[in-house]
Amino acid sequence: MRFLINSICLLLLIGCKSYPKRNGFEPTESRLMKIENPYFSDARQDYVYKATINAFDQRLGGLLIIKKIGLEHHRVVFTTEMGNTIFDFTLQGSDFKVNQILKEIDRKIVLDLFRKDFEILIKEQAPVTKSFTDGSDLVLELNSRHKKHYYFYVDNQLKKIARTGNGNEKVSFLFSGIKGNIAREIRIDHSNIDLKIALKAL
Repeated sequence: MRFLINSICLLLLIGCKSYPKRNGFEPTESRLMKIENPYFSDARQDYVYKATINAFDQRLGGLLIIKKIGLEHHRVVFTTEMGNTIFDFTLQGSDFKVNQILKEIDRKIVLDLFRKDFEILIKEQAPVTKSFTDGSDLVLELNSRHKKHYYFYVDNQLKKIARTGNGNEKVSFLFSGIKGNIAREIRIDHSNIDLKIALKAL
């Protein structure tokens, strides 16, 4: 009986570890008081990506266009290569508007997932709550929608964002092929559900 109680206590202690502790991050001081994501910050730029979305046993391919309209105001449109709209969203501050969406994916769970993902993808700045180092990378913690997000910087470039829950990584945003303020390749991978988004700049 004592062995069972000790085992349960050990499992609870391991399961309650925070994401930084679980990954061996060390607290550090950072000059950055805000997270900075420059990849969709230029209102003069149309960000056009060849996109593949694998979601719930469906595969959608086409073009994803992200346009900054104003401060904390973006339009996100996903079309087929023939120009048919799959979805068209407006994100402004905390507001999320569905301008158009394909009937087959017009489900609350899908819209919630897209909203959370695109809000983080285009978020340019937000206050840092804590800062860490994992040896080589600077890792900044941000609270958004009651979820902790970790921003990984290598040589002052944002390379990864991780959304966590219960100390585990739930969603990863990976940025590569960075030229100036454009990430030419972006991957969004959900670990707990069947949703993956791959973007390649045109």
